[in-house]
Amino acid sequence: MTPALSPSRAADFKQCPLLFRFRTIDKLEGPPSPAAARGTLVHAVLEHLFDLPAAERTPAAAVALLEPRWAALVDERPELTAMIDDDDELTHDSWLAGARALVEQWFDLEDPTRLEPAARELYVETQVEGLTLRGYVDRLDVAPDGAMRVVDYKTGRSPSELFEAKALFQMKFYALVLWRIHGEVPRLLQLVYLGNGEVVRYAPDERDLRAVERTVRAIWDAVVQAARTGDWRPRTSRLCDWCDFRDLCPAWGGTPPPLPEGASQIALDPASSGALVPADD
Repeated sequence: MTPALSPSRAADFKQCPLLFRFRTIDKLEGPPSPAAARGTLVHAVLEHLFDLPAAERTPAAAVALLEPRWAALVDERPELTAMIDDDDELTHDSWLAGARALVEQWFDLEDPTRLEPAARELYVETQVEGLTLRGYVDRLDVAPDGAMRVVDYKTGRSPSELFEAKALFQMKFYALVLWRIHGEVPRLLQLVYLGNGEVVRYAPDERDLRAVERTVRAIWDAVVQAARTGDWRPRTSRLCDWCDFRDLCPAWGGTPPPLPEGASQIALDPASSGALVPADD
């Protein structure tokens, strides 16, 4: 069984080993988040807009996709309806209005009539020293000369330095996988922040990606060590303020649930450590 790691699980462990444990071993999930659900909806709309001929990719066409894509998401996850019903500040109309504003913002940043993505929601996978790296790329653009641009949509605002490193780590992870698959380093990594209309661009090089490769390998070695010892100690930071599991964390006076039987095997199971998380904000 070849071990596997996804960018989300790698980022979890890099942020906090106990967070990795909660999500990977205990299979804990936080309550549905309006921000994350809105991100999933907007990602779906921007993905399916490119099913239309170029001339028809208008703001009105994108907005028209909101209702059917939301209905499809609710069919898959009925708890999303309860999320809105249980929120005193949300209604169905206000929920869609917030998503509509983000979709319309995108047209100020990119012109879809001039884009023909090589792939959308592209599954990528490669092996690095016996470790499978896998993930989903929001959009891959390929120029006539073969140059690759990796695009990721974010429905939040462009981050402070605290969060920027996490977002770039994910993008460099994808770039590493694409480099290993195609033998060419992607020319550009592009983060499109719809929350405040900013586009962050980064041009990686081989030195960057070799460093990411070493980081990912070190993360996996640390995961293996934690799985063997059962030591999933928390790592506190300002990111704790946004953690869904803070009440269970001993660093904040909480008590984690007992480790389940076979915890070490669960942690190293490719289906767990390589789990792919739906698009978020």
